[in-house]
Amino acid sequence: MNFDEMSVTQPAILPAILPAILADTAAIGFSMASDLLTGNLLRTLASTKPAGRFLELGTGTGCGSAWLLAGMDKRATLLTVENNRQAAEIAQRHLANDPRIAFHVGDGGEFLEAIQEQAQRFDFIYADTWPGKYTHLDEALNLLKIGGIYLIDDMLPQPNWPADHPPKVAWLIETLSKRKDLRLTMMQWSTGLILAVKI
Repeated sequence: MNFDEMSVTQPAILPAILPAILADTAAIGFSMASDLLTGNLLRTLASTKPAGRFLELGTGTGCGSAWLLAGMDKRATLLTVENNRQAAEIAQRHLANDPRIAFHVGDGGEFLEAIQEQAQRFDFIYADTWPGKYTHLDEALNLLKIGGIYLIDDMLPQPNWPADHPPKVAWLIETLSKRKDLRLTMMQWSTGLILAVKI
């Protein structure tokens, strides 16, 4: 395969468990699963953190989790947080047998507030829900180690955005851009990504 033949619309290889997760996701009409291109990047970035501690805010049905696990090594761990119990049950059904993953089912904002008092810090945070992104941003970034990766998606207009959402996206981009403790790369690719590293 040469560069011109590479697909920019879908990854060549999916995690083995992903088709089953996607089928169950479609069955319940859940429309907020991670994009395949974002997932492929998650897998690649996860491979840069051997024995890393990963935090996913917004498990959904486990699509992003599956991509992260596919890139993590055997010593890495993933803590994933979701408040939608129906979605979380799908993720748990397909992924709970992997000893590297732990699930927290509950409000993401409350989770981020509660964990501040603990000594936990993470090498990688994927924020795919409101807490840790549009709310509780400082709390999420406080959990990120120096050199740690913070990734968010859905920065480009999406069909399911409510009318009042674009100003929130603009606020988030501006807020992240002004932070002195982050280096950012903004990508008009997939659903629109911001990749940040804490310095």
